[in-house]
Amino acid sequence: IDLYVGGAEHATRHLIYARFWHKFLFDIGAVANEEPFTRLQNVGLILAEDGRKMSKRWNNVINPNEVVEEYGADAMRLYEMFMGPFDQPCAWSTKGVEGVRRFLERVWNLSEKISDKVQSDKKITAQIHKTIKKVSKDIEAMRFNTAISTMMELINELSRCEKVNRADYLVLLKLLSPFAPHLTEELWSQLGNSGSIFGSTWPQYDAGLAKDEEITLAVQINGKLRDTLVVSADIDEEQAKDIAIASEKVQKWLGGKIPKKIIYIKDKLISIVL
Repeated sequence: IDLYVGGAEHATRHLIYARFWHKFLFDIGAVANEEPFTRLQNVGLILAEDGRKMSKRWNNVINPNEVVEEYGADAMRLYEMFMGPFDQPCAWSTKGVEGVRRFLERVWNLSEKISDKVQSDKKITAQIHKTIKKVSKDIEAMRFNTAISTMMELINELSRCEKVNRADYLVLLKLLSPFAPHLTEELWSQLGNSGSIFGSTWPQYDAGLAKDEEITLAVQINGKLRDTLVVSADIDEEQAKDIAIASEKVQKWLGGKIPKKIIYIKDKLISIVL
């Protein structure tokens, strides 16, 4: 078995039982592998809203059918993956389901902005390819919550556009499809695509297109943030230091003093020590 996903509470039953039989089969030469599972991934418990384990005795159980009826299957599915790390216990929150439902509504409403004529700018293209990379890696690592938050950031960027390039929107649908299969399949069909979205190819990451044209550098003086600078992504160290020193806000805090040291951390930070 390539991957076994289960709760840690089953270790003394499912896992030990499976390993016992598999090792017996290995010893008699019936199987080639000594262990039954290539990879084991524990899943955290979903606790009740009061933080306790769900139990009929405490009357704190969530009925999934009621959640699906009110918010939809995709909203419930997406929230369960978004509520926290996959292997950690998390408390259920109905408000959290409502928030995820609003996110899905934004995805749906964005379809009204689609245009075949508009060209996506370089900033949006970079954001899309960063999202492709992040979501692809997070799915492999079962970091579903951070994959979803990355797609939420992309939606924020696309929502600011008057019109959205059709190809960009289709990439978003493909990335979202494992998390919200019903919504994405419906939108995929409405946009005139033949076949299922799950028969399409997964988006490919392009490192060249993911590169930003501009970056934001934080400027610290003696460890305290004093300014932020938006500069060209291909700026070199000396240029970055010169721009930081010339900043009015930085000059105010320098008070005419000459820095003892200027530390440059590429694409992130300039630290001035007085």
